[in-house]
Amino acid sequence: MLAVVAAVTVLVDLATKQLTVAHLADAEPVRLLGGAVYLVHTTNSGAAFGIGKSYTFVFPIVAVAVAGWIAWMALRLRSLPWATSLALVLGGAVGNLIDRLFRPPGPLRGEVVDMISVFDPYGRVFPVFNVADSALVVGVALAVWLELTGRRRDGTRDRSGRQRPDADRDDGDSRTGVPAAEEVKGGDG
Repeated sequence: MLAVVAAVTVLVDLATKQLTVAHLADAEPVRLLGGAVYLVHTTNSGAAFGIGKSYTFVFPIVAVAVAGWIAWMALRLRSLPWATSLALVLGGAVGNLIDRLFRPPGPLRGEVVDMISVFDPYGRVFPVFNVADSALVVGVALAVWLELTGRRRDGTRDRSGRQRPDADRDDGDSRTGVPAAEEVKGGDG
């Protein structure tokens, strides 16, 4: 599941970037939804909001580290929501990593192609972004929500009592709800 969602994310990102370069370069912005969304062609050498333009070489290193961590985590995942979250993050990181490696001005310094602008064709209201950026934001937001609601990567829930990994283990007297350790401690008074 993780690999499929990540691959689809990368493919959609690459396709939209290729279409952007082929059809929107040197063209007027395309207005959609009454001006709520514009399709434009722009590139970004920095991170979100143009931060770090002088440190472009750092972003591929971070992306590779994130991809490695997600691959390691994938071996332990037992949760579909977590797999989806991490797949979106992985797909977004790899999509922008491909730009950093293969687009001008050169390897590790490549500029990321962006094409979606909201409420203004030139990113004056909100920075212009791409599919990979969207996947990263949605994946991270989902991960934060999963953490806040106690959902673990092993498919269990923390502090909810609904799905405990040890639910089938006998921890004491089920009639009194007293754990086995407390029963032994208070045994003969």
